[in-house]
Amino acid sequence: MPQNNKTIFIGSDHAGFSVKADLIEYLGELGFKVEDCGAYSAERFDYPLAAQKVCAGVLESKAKGILVCGSGIGMSIAANRFKGIRAALCTHEFHARACRNHNNANIICLGERLTAPAMCRELVKIFLESEFEGGRHEQRVELIEKF
Repeated sequence: MPQNNKTIFIGSDHAGFSVKADLIEYLGELGFKVEDCGAYSAERFDYPLAAQKVCAGVLESKAKGILVCGSGIGMSIAANRFKGIRAALCTHEFHARACRNHNNANIICLGERLTAPAMCRELVKIFLESEFEGGRHEQRVELIEKF
């Protein structure tokens, strides 16, 4: 994979715990060092807490992040509150590729209740393999960062 930083920050709430556990195993198989930011069981865990931990790790290390909740919506809203985070809810291969190519997303958000584990693995793989194209997209990302 073209990513230089082999650390991934991952977090979920209780509704995304199973997919998160599966992705931790998958990322290990791909040779990534995984920083688990919770939830640590299927007991209630509020998604903003996991989002905060993942965003802090991503911002500090310039690594990529993964957030999983029931729909992926709550995680994407929470994560995008942090300056410097560009979190994208992905449900399709095109989303996972375009959010990196065009938007330089640094966090992928997934919904366990909407996306099968095998598809989550594929979306994460595409997200991690895709690169920011820059060019005409650079100015747009810079405008977002000024907000």
